[in-house]
Amino acid sequence: MRIGVYGGTFNPPHLGHLTAARAVFELLKLDRLLLIPAGDPPHKALTPDSAPAADRLALTAIAGEQLNLGDKVETLDIEVRRTGKSYTADTLDEIAALYPGAELWLLMGTDMFLTLHTWFHPERIFARAGVAAFGRTEEDTEELFAVQREHLYRTYSEARIFTLTIPGVVDISSTRLRELLAKGDGGRYLPPAVYGGILSRGLYGTHADLKHLSLRELRPVALSFLKHKRIPHVLGTEQEAIRLALHYGADVEKARVAALLHDCTKKLEMDEQMSLCVQYGIELDELEQQALKLLHAKTGAAVARNLFGVDDEIYSAIFWHTTGRANMTLLEKIMYLADYIEPTRDFPGVDKLRKVCYDSLDAGMRLGLEMTVEEMTERSNPVHRATLEALEYLKGTEQPT
Repeated sequence: MRIGVYGGTFNPPHLGHLTAARAVFELLKLDRLLLIPAGDPPHKALTPDSAPAADRLALTAIAGEQLNLGDKVETLDIEVRRTGKSYTADTLDEIAALYPGAELWLLMGTDMFLTLHTWFHPERIFARAGVAAFGRTEEDTEELFAVQREHLYRTYSEARIFTLTIPGVVDISSTRLRELLAKGDGGRYLPPAVYGGILSRGLYGTHADLKHLSLRELRPVALSFLKHKRIPHVLGTEQEAIRLALHYGADVEKARVAALLHDCTKKLEMDEQMSLCVQYGIELDELEQQALKLLHAKTGAAVARNLFGVDDEIYSAIFWHTTGRANMTLLEKIMYLADYIEPTRDFPGVDKLRKVCYDSLDAGMRLGLEMTVEEMTERSNPVHRATLEALEYLKGTEQPT
């Protein structure tokens, strides 16, 4: 197994880090990438405007997910939980013990590569891992890289070195980025979900009021609550909610807020969902106590109201977006169907359902509910009573032809 080890303060992790990591991952044909935020970096003291180690760890995990490598990328807390300085030689020893026999490659930028010979026990580093160093342009780095490569090869017999240039890497220092963030700028240098994580935690001098976010601010914050693979679905649901709201005369902004937040607790496991139910006094029926997929709508609605201050109409649209209910409001129907037919959805009958939804909202609701009942029955899964009640209500309100 070939493993890349990418350490740093990640203060904060930005698009430059991710572009470089992706390039090295592909060029070296790595099987796994480990992101390791430093706890107490030995080469430079953390400045007062730095984020705490736990927050940098969380932001790095969010950033890693944006690489879309699935379980091939992992963020480790090896250095964050270590007391004392975060020496790379010690970290590589730990990783070698975790992955016996693996071929390790240490990823680093230009400045780190040019000072590598001054690090703590560089001979131990070269004994454990090859070094993959990257720079922004050949003109900026190759001459310096060549001199350092020659010195390292001459000094350390075990040295394995791979250098590359990565045109297009975001050229921003973490110091400058922190300055921009404190001024309400800098989001363009960050993956949206990372920027949202910074805003939601109030890091780097940001002061977002979560209960009064603009849609421009809410989108990245909402994305920071999601697993990467769910982001296209949520953004697709937002776009579908806009179209349906415009088509049927609903409040477009409320539809967008509901769509952005409807899956905000989707990634949580059963114990975390149940903990939120206790925290927010959410009552569960017998089926909900057993079915994880049913809980995120209720806990998501509670988080949307308590953390983001949404009104009762948006709260209810999120609360019922999974099961539906009898006598749904316009916004509840739009949320239910936008989630069902958004552009990334691909299942038998979805094209027909999309067409029906824009012919008649109630007809779309009925067809969607019928498809849900049919699917659950085919899988021998129980159907929630609210779904059955919603379907019966629509049947009872149909106008005779």
